[in-house]
Amino acid sequence: MTSEALIFTLSALGISETVYLIKKRLLSQLPICPIGEDCAKVLGSKWSKIFIIPNDVLGLLFYIVCSFITAFLVIGVEPLWFFALIFKILIFIGSLISLFFTYLQFKVIKAWCFWCLMSACAIWLTGVIILVSSLYYRVQDSNYHQIENLKNEIISQEPWETK
Repeated sequence: MTSEALIFTLSALGISETVYLIKKRLLSQLPICPIGEDCAKVLGSKWSKIFIIPNDVLGLLFYIVCSFITAFLVIGVEPLWFFALIFKILIFIGSLISLFFTYLQFKVIKAWCFWCLMSACAIWLTGVIILVSSLYYRVQDSNYHQIENLKNEIISQEPWETK
């Protein structure tokens, strides 16, 4: 399974999670909270919105953009370097925001939300996948260049040439 497939799967998981939370909020229902009853406390806190936009809506937009960028990278929509850069910046910012929200749950709200933690872990895991795959491709590229240099060196010796 490629890194893009894993990232796309995590984005799909994030989309389904945020759609669930949006639906529950719009219906004025409490979401199921598998790790206690603190989801309502976190999701109802003053930190559940950035300015006037609910965090679940921002999360949905984040995951949709991640899905589209991943699809662009897989099918080769140019400029690839631009989409890869934007994606890395997006995941970096998302990781920092997730870290901040996790801190808020731990120190300020003093309650844990399963859905929020699941989203944070999905974003962090996406970041890890990006880092590992970048390192892997960098090593692969380095090995390719070493093999090409060795091949060129062997060819340039031309022992079969007669004088």
